[in-house]
Amino acid sequence: MSHASNEHEVLIIGAGFSGIYLLLRLRELGFDVHLIDAAPGVGGVWHWNCYPGARVDTHCDIYQYSDPELWGDWNWSERFPGWAEMRAYFEHVDKKRDVSKDISYSTRVTDAAFDEHQKRWHVKTEKGVDYSAQFVLACTGFAAKPFTPQISGQDSFAGQACHSALWPQEGIDFRGKKVGIIGTGASGVQIAQEAAREADRCVVFQRTPNMYLPMGQCHFTEDDMGARKRDWPGRFKRREHTFGGFDFDFMEKSAFDVSDAERDTTYETLWEAGGFNFWLGSYQDVLLDERANETAYQFWRRKVASRIKDPAMAEILAPETAPHPFGVKRPSLEQWFFDIFNYDNVDLVCLKRNPITEIVRNGIKTADAFYELDVIAYASGFDAVTGSIANMNFSDGNGSTIGQKWANGVRTHLGVATSGYPNLLFSYGPQAPTGFCNGPSSAEYQGDCIIDMLVHMRDKGLTEFDAEPEAEETWRQSILDLTNATLFPKGNSWYMGANIPGKSREMLMYPGGLPRYLEEFRHCRDSGYDGFKMQ
Repeated sequence: MSHASNEHEVLIIGAGFSGIYLLLRLRELGFDVHLIDAAPGVGGVWHWNCYPGARVDTHCDIYQYSDPELWGDWNWSERFPGWAEMRAYFEHVDKKRDVSKDISYSTRVTDAAFDEHQKRWHVKTEKGVDYSAQFVLACTGFAAKPFTPQISGQDSFAGQACHSALWPQEGIDFRGKKVGIIGTGASGVQIAQEAAREADRCVVFQRTPNMYLPMGQCHFTEDDMGARKRDWPGRFKRREHTFGGFDFDFMEKSAFDVSDAERDTTYETLWEAGGFNFWLGSYQDVLLDERANETAYQFWRRKVASRIKDPAMAEILAPETAPHPFGVKRPSLEQWFFDIFNYDNVDLVCLKRNPITEIVRNGIKTADAFYELDVIAYASGFDAVTGSIANMNFSDGNGSTIGQKWANGVRTHLGVATSGYPNLLFSYGPQAPTGFCNGPSSAEYQGDCIIDMLVHMRDKGLTEFDAEPEAEETWRQSILDLTNATLFPKGNSWYMGANIPGKSREMLMYPGGLPRYLEEFRHCRDSGYDGFKMQ
C-alpha cells in the first residue's frame, strides 16, 4: 500500500526482522514512521530466498521475535524451518500487528541524498516515488546484494541460470535435467542436496572446502511445541549474555584443560546437538589458538570422511590439512550433503585443480573436461555487510557516496552510523555483531539501542546527529585489535570481504560478541552519546 504522504519523521528501508521490529516499536512510541521494501511482501531475505532446500541455520526456538503475543499462538513444524514456513511466520506477524498499514512494497531505493538546509533525507525509488524523512534507518541486512562471478561466455548459456538469491518465485524443476551448482556455501549445499535427489545429473563446482556441520533437523507436533514454549522465556533472556545472541555459548575452558578422551566426548556431544553448537558452543580458545582449532578440525574431518566411500573424493571435501582454521568461515548446516557424493549421478569438480575456463551454450568447460548442463545455479554469495548499503547510493551534501567513502576501509561509530551522513542509522550492518549474531537477537537488542538514541534526540529537542571521525577511527581500531587476536584473518571469507574482487580485506563485523557490543553502546548512551555530534 502507499502512504497518504511521503514525508515522515522516520523512514525504514527493509521489511525483515530488524525493519519490522523498529517499525513496531517506533510506532508504539509515537513516531511518524514508514517502511519501504523492494519485495511485494514482508520477510526480507525470506522473500528472495526461495531456492530448493532454502532454510534457516538457527533453530526455530530463537529464530523469531521474543514477544509472547507473536509466538504464543504460532507453532513451528521443524527445528530449522524452510523458506515457505518463514514466509508464513512473517505473514502471521503482519496479521497480528497490522505491519502492512505502514509499508510501501515493491519499492526499491536507487538514490538517497541529505539536504543540509532542510536537515532531511530525500530518497528516490525505481517506481519514481520519492520519500522525505528526518531520519533514515537502513535495515537491509548483510546479504542483500548478490554476487555473480564474471565467467567467459556465461551470457551464451541457453538453459536456465540464476543466482540463488534471485531464484524465480515459480521455482525450477530439476527432474530429468543436468544441474550445475557453482559454489559450496549455505545456498550451494542446500541446492545440491535437492538436485542430487531429483536431477539426472548434479555437478558441484567447489573452490574451497566448506566445513559443514550436521543440522540435526527434526519435526514437531503441536504437543512438542507446547513443551518447548515453556522454556522459551528463559532462552530468550539468555541471548543477551552470549557471544552470538544464541541460547548457548562458548565453554569457559580451553581445549587443553581436559584430556584427549574428554575433549572428544565433548565434541561428540556438541556434534549430536546439531546446528551451531559445535561452532559457538565449543571451547573458548577454538577460534583463538591454532592448536586448539586443529583438534576441532580433525574431529570434524573424521566425522565427514567416514561418510564418503571414495577416499579421493573425501580428500577433496575434507582434506587432511585444513584449508583454513575451522570456524573462521561461517559453517553451513547440512543434512545429507556428504552422502550425495556416493550417488552415481553426482560429480564433484575441484576448481583449484580444474578451474572453469568458459560457459558455453550447453554447459561448462573446465581446464580438463566439459559438463553438459540444463541449469546453472550460482551459489556464489553476496557483496556482504557493506554491499547493500553502498548499493543504495546514500550521498552527503557534496555528492560523495558511502560506497566511495568505504572503498578503502569501513568507518562507522558503533556499527550504526558513519561520519558525513547525518541522521542515517543502519541495523545488522558493518562493524556490528551482524553475521556473528542470531538475526532476531540483533534485531531486538541493536534495535533497542537505535530506538534509545532516537528517543533521546526527541526528548532533548535535537534534530540532527552525525558520527565524529575520531570516534570512527577509535571504533575501527578496536575491531582491528579484536580481530587480530583471533584466527579470522587466516580465512578468505566474506567476514573479511575477501570474496569480492577488489574489496578492501578487513573484518566487516564486530568480533567481540553481543554482550561486549551492548556494553559499548550503553556506555556511549549513558555518557550522552559520546562520539556523536548532536544539535
